[in-house]
Amino acid sequence: MFRNNYDNDSVTFSPQGRIFQVEYAAEAVKQGSVVVGLTSKTHAVLVAIKRNAEELSSYQKKLFAVDEHVGLAIAGLTSDARVLSNFMKNQCLSQRLTYDRAMPIESLVSSIGDKAQINTQQYGKRPYGVGLLIAGIDETGPHLFEFQPSGMTQEMVACAIGARSQMARTYLEKNADKFPDCGRDELIKHGLRALKETLVQDKELTLENTSVGVVGVKEAGKKNLDYFKVHDGPEVKEWINSVADDGDAGAEGEGEGESMAVDE
Repeated sequence: MFRNNYDNDSVTFSPQGRIFQVEYAAEAVKQGSVVVGLTSKTHAVLVAIKRNAEELSSYQKKLFAVDEHVGLAIAGLTSDARVLSNFMKNQCLSQRLTYDRAMPIESLVSSIGDKAQINTQQYGKRPYGVGLLIAGIDETGPHLFEFQPSGMTQEMVACAIGARSQMARTYLEKNADKFPDCGRDELIKHGLRALKETLVQDKELTLENTSVGVVGVKEAGKKNLDYFKVHDGPEVKEWINSVADDGDAGAEGEGEGESMAVDE
């Protein structure tokens, strides 16, 4: 049960070269509600399913703005995500106060990767039990990075993490070649379609459980930034309705085949 006590701390390797505390933290990410991120030549988009612990509770926030040019989506322990997001906010603020400029996305992601990896080097600490998708824009364009509890970070064209995220990744892989040329709204719709693939049969996307975050470049000119903004409630109604219409059209054309796809 206890892996021969090799899981008592995060600084001891098992004979197979594994750190079980890191694997447990990764399992916490898999238990979180799914979040999806994807990028085009002009925008980076995050979409997420929000959960409520019970009928009388509010829905848990999944998207957070870090700075005007960057935001993140979380899957896993929200308390750990709060610690990391506050650290990222302080890094961005320090960059602006010191250099009077926005912090490059890669440098910001690298800093939280280093912070998380330290917890696998020092006795008495544990890995952060949260996965992050970080979307932002800098002088090189829009970016999407994935952060894992081990401290590993990598840039992605599109990514999904959390419960049942494999279904979303399958959709993203099939349509990845379409994303670079998508506009803002079309990219959001692709994200919602990927999110919809992860839902169990009796669930659907609603104004209450869906969040959308967008950052990018305005169509008018590359120097006009579309700062990171989280859209909730009525703001996502039009996007959800357009995706629902796509599903209805597919159901009419395919008959029972659509139900089988959802059950998978």
